[in-house]
Amino acid sequence: MMRTVLGWLGKTVAAAVVLVLLYQVWIFAHVLWWIDHNPKSTAFMAAGLERQQEKKPDAELRHKWVPYDRISINLKRAIVAAEDGKFLTHEGFDVEGIQTAVKKNLKKGKLVAGGSTISQQLAKNLFLSGDRSFIRKGQEAIITLMIEATWSKRRILEVYLNVIEWGNGIYGAEAAARRYYKTSAANLNRNQAARMAAMVPNPRWYENHRSSRAYQRRVAVIQRYMGYAKVPR
Repeated sequence: MMRTVLGWLGKTVAAAVVLVLLYQVWIFAHVLWWIDHNPKSTAFMAAGLERQQEKKPDAELRHKWVPYDRISINLKRAIVAAEDGKFLTHEGFDVEGIQTAVKKNLKKGKLVAGGSTISQQLAKNLFLSGDRSFIRKGQEAIITLMIEATWSKRRILEVYLNVIEWGNGIYGAEAAARRYYKTSAANLNRNQAARMAAMVPNPRWYENHRSSRAYQRRVAVIQRYMGYAKVPR
């Protein structure tokens, strides 16, 4: 009886391992494909569309892909200054940022901060959910390594700027620039870029609360540092 149970458990574990490995292969195949093909959708976009259609069944996302050269240098610098100042020099992970996040998590007794880089945020946006868990963070780390090993920094930033959320149903720099400033992503000025970058941590809330003090302070900090931000050419 015990031998039968152990045999069943062994087969179950083996099957689970195979499924996990197949999932990693599936993800890696997408990562390789997206080196020179643009993602048509992401996990975050799918979740956003589902959320929108719960209220309005015929809702559609606002999203338009634009190449890297048609995105304002102001926005590139603002995003790097706001989200990942070491973007060009790290290999996917900001060790100091992670250490700070770990301290916050230990203090709170739960996962409240992630110390995520642009590469990590992109991994999450492309494949994962917005839920906070250690398992999800582990998968995020694996995908980040895949992306950093196969994509250039320019490609990482290009995809990131084209897929991240900028409000309810608004994805990518072009749709956001049109929504908030009635202009293209290519024509965003310094102030507009800083204000868009300030929305990234909580875009659905900031969409209707851009007069808040917290938001204004964040904009001011980004404007102060974006001139120093190094971005891919």
